[in-house]
Amino acid sequence: MNLNIKLYADGAIIDEMVESYHGEIIKGFTTNPSLMKKAGITDYEAFAKEALRKIPDMPISFEVFSDDFNVMEKEANKIASWGENVYVKIPISNSHGDSSIPLIKKLSEQGIQLNVTAIFTINQVRETVNAFSEGTSNIVSVFAGRIADTGVDPMPLMKEAAQICHHKKGVELLWASSRELLNIYQAEKCDCDIITCTPDILKKLPNIGKKPKQLSLETVQMFSTDSKELGFSII
Repeated sequence: MNLNIKLYADGAIIDEMVESYHGEIIKGFTTNPSLMKKAGITDYEAFAKEALRKIPDMPISFEVFSDDFNVMEKEANKIASWGENVYVKIPISNSHGDSSIPLIKKLSEQGIQLNVTAIFTINQVRETVNAFSEGTSNIVSVFAGRIADTGVDPMPLMKEAAQICHHKKGVELLWASSRELLNIYQAEKCDCDIITCTPDILKKLPNIGKKPKQLSLETVQMFSTDSKELGFSII
């Protein structure tokens, strides 16, 4: 892959994370409460510290859980203490719609590396970037995939978001909630710095460069194999 964008693996299964870590493609990792629930994680801190033991030198984002900003601040400080490669994920608002910008500003002033998540608008991007302290490293996660799920092309928004993010040193734009392999090339075209990919998307990387005729043959072969395994007979 001849791309400048960095691929981050999105998940919460340690074995899959470690496998990606030992490959040559993945440059970082993200997690979230929904992925942890799906993976059956029962001890958040134990999961995080195991991941950090096995992945000591790539960025990993761990998210706060609380809906209360005072508690969220305490969680953020604790998560940040787990390792130098940790980014603390802060949602752009709590579940009541109250803005997290004051907390983001406060945490950034403390030098905590942040990954501000669940961003959907240019105004949210601008407010977030403005809240970051100079000289800190941060990620702005815009949920391009979920924007596309509404029938709206996210690329114009992502291009504008990239310009805003790159006005401040140390701020990287992340294309979040990827849906397909094509998103990697779209994110690159928008000048995003990072894109998160699920294991299902990463499994499709070997398809890059394949000719349509080869894909056609492989598809027919898949249909043929599956039909034989079904044991169906029409005549």
